Amino acid sequence: MPPFDPPLNATVSLASNLLGVRFDPYQVTNFLVEIEGLVVGGFSECSGLQAETEFLDYREGGVNEYMHRFAGASKYPPLVLKHGITQIDSLWSWHQDVIQGKIKRRNGTIYLLDRQQIPAIWWNFKEAFPYKWTGPDLRADSGNVAVESVEVSHRGLSRPSLSNLVAGVGAALSGPSNLSGGF
Repeated sequence: MPPFDPPLNATVSLASNLLGVRFDPYQVTNFLVEIEGLVVGGFSECSGLQAETEFLDYREGGVNEYMHRFAGASKYPPLVLKHGITQIDSLWSWHQDVIQGKIKRRNGTIYLLDRQQIPAIWWNFKEAFPYKWTGPDLRADSGNVAVESVEVSHRGLSRPSLSNLVAGVGAALSGPSNLSGGF
């Protein structure tokens, strides 16, 4: 008989009760974007955190109850990053380099922060470059902040798995004896 493996919900609930910590959902207004080697400032919006795997349907001769479904290639839509325009023009310069044929792909991370401004969950994107820059809509009758938008093509997203985070909590609960090779 295989060893007992408690469901993830039960494990998280137990860790939450023992530590006295609540695992509330994070607010979308509390995030940080970091792009390798660029100083940009704060972003007001980040969208496009998405991954989709295409699939292929195959109908087997003589099997009428269902179709086989096979996984295909995965694709990642562009990230759209928006922020108020300041004197810091690193996104503009990066896009201008792309226009001139000097494509420098950069890695980056989008951090979702908790209430204490500490990264709680993050997504890494790799080998990105800006392919579209959009400037602000300038209107004399508006008091809005001037916002620029940059669309970034990338080669995939990754993030730490919840099981790794829960394993870290479990290690903390088991104390020093677990770290020193005890039972």
